[in-house]
Amino acid sequence: MTKPERLFDCIAYQLEKFPKPDMLAAKEKGSWRKYSTNEVSETVDRLALGLAALGISGNDLTVENQDKIGLISFNRAEWLITDMAVQKLGAVLVPIYPTSSNQEIEFIFNDAKVKYVFVGTLALYEKALEIKTHVPSIQHIYTYDEISGADHWSALMQPLTPSKKQELESIAGKILPEHLATLIYTSGTTGTPKGVMLTHKNILSNVMLSKQAFPFEARPDFKVLSFLPLNHIFEKMVSYIYLFSGNSIYYAESFDTIGANLLEVKPDLFTTVPRLLEKIFEKIMSTGAALKGIKRVLFFWAVNLGKRYDNNTRQGIWYSMQLSLANKIIFSKWRQALGNNVKYIITGGAACQERLLRIFNSAGIPLYEGYGPTEHSPVIAVNRRGPGLNRLGTVGPILDGIEFKLEADGEICVKGPCVMKGYFKRPDLTAEAIIDGWLHTGDIGRLEDGKFLRITDRKKELFKTSGGKYVAPSAIENKLKESRFIEQVVVVGAEMKFVGALIVPAFGPLTEWCKQHEYDTSSHQAMIQNPQVIEFYKSLVNDFNPQFNHVEQIKKFQLLPEVWSVETGELTPKLNFKRKVVLEKYKSYIDKIYG
Repeated sequence: MTKPERLFDCIAYQLEKFPKPDMLAAKEKGSWRKYSTNEVSETVDRLALGLAALGISGNDLTVENQDKIGLISFNRAEWLITDMAVQKLGAVLVPIYPTSSNQEIEFIFNDAKVKYVFVGTLALYEKALEIKTHVPSIQHIYTYDEISGADHWSALMQPLTPSKKQELESIAGKILPEHLATLIYTSGTTGTPKGVMLTHKNILSNVMLSKQAFPFEARPDFKVLSFLPLNHIFEKMVSYIYLFSGNSIYYAESFDTIGANLLEVKPDLFTTVPRLLEKIFEKIMSTGAALKGIKRVLFFWAVNLGKRYDNNTRQGIWYSMQLSLANKIIFSKWRQALGNNVKYIITGGAACQERLLRIFNSAGIPLYEGYGPTEHSPVIAVNRRGPGLNRLGTVGPILDGIEFKLEADGEICVKGPCVMKGYFKRPDLTAEAIIDGWLHTGDIGRLEDGKFLRITDRKKELFKTSGGKYVAPSAIENKLKESRFIEQVVVVGAEMKFVGALIVPAFGPLTEWCKQHEYDTSSHQAMIQNPQVIEFYKSLVNDFNPQFNHVEQIKKFQLLPEVWSVETGELTPKLNFKRKVVLEKYKSYIDKIYG
């Protein structure tokens, strides 16, 4: 075939180069249901014809007039099949986090004027029915699960006759790389959702540049486990890397089953976000802390070796011998828990603790950090699988084919084929973000050795103390979270005399500590109000303070009784915390710090 130019070209590409029995796979009724490349190809076409019969099309292929299709579902094979069927008609997919609130989904569907909606489960169908009453443009809802009283998506499937196939190919042939492929609304950490307009060229150029840089070679024998939400551009873009590389995509049943699914699938790779890595590591550390005697000593000896690991510095034969032993007796169990077959893991979406990068890499679990916003489809930089191309603590070299510059204040700016078309119906915001073709990311960074990009903070999150000194909170927060007793933290102090912090304890380790000292563990509140617990956290914070400059050191803090979550509103669906929400919700605690 000719060079792929649209995302859905991955089907013809895979059919020609590496047709598979398991292009996609998902758990159905307790066993893995595999979708071959041929079956995916036919199902995409039959669904596209069904949507066309409803009148769905790209119309004149202008952004305003392309029909919009909503999708609310957890990851499953039907998700990508729907995505490609919608693309083939020149329509636009508007995917939503299943955990989004009704109000947020109503806003997005009204803004995009969504005509039809696909949902996964009964709970999401009921949610969509409620939303439909407030979104006049929605004509019907289709479900992936069989649900009584609902129309199953299979009802849309049309017979694939030669003439219908030709008709569909004629429609698809008119779709150009510069036409809109998807509208991804970023919930962001502040403000109203913004619809990021991404074309086939935007996403496919990021697929090919990332594939070449990392590199992802064509490996039809590779299996991947997908669990990050597909409506997040990182997982969606990476899914197309997998499809163009011939990797089989297996979908985890849920976040709760990731551990079991890793053991079943034994994937070669997967992508994740730092918050999930932190949860995995917390679980490992809790297991280690429960060990007794020599087993406990060996566990923490191995972890401490891992903390010193540096892939670019030889630390002598004695260190190498010890690390080799640690890998045999301790870290081998970690690899087994991941399926014992992982060649590499890629993390993005937020800053990853450098400590985790060191420990996982030392344990023979290659972990590579990358970076990029939705507005760049998304990858700007990524650490790579070659000598001298991976520096822990940075997000790696800039992708080849992307122009890059740092503004005087350190803001990261990029130019090239991956930069979004703009924000949907918001030319004012587009003009602020893209100036003379340069996307202004709002992230602050620096280049180390003229090559490795290190993110230092979000421009909007920098604040000044009353003494006029700037503080970059996220670097401090990330460092504090290295303590196994600190689950979450937000640094405060804008226009104040000193820097403070709101700290959510890691209640698992804290409960164990309190039991050892025979303190009250009847509730979170009882623990955080215990003067000995407060003193313990003071000592933890004081241990970290020398690592920050004087103005950044935390003078006072408040312990909070509950862990932040998506459901309680402090976290975005991709598990970043909403700084503005936290500052407003816990204002009374902040007042105590400065009272």
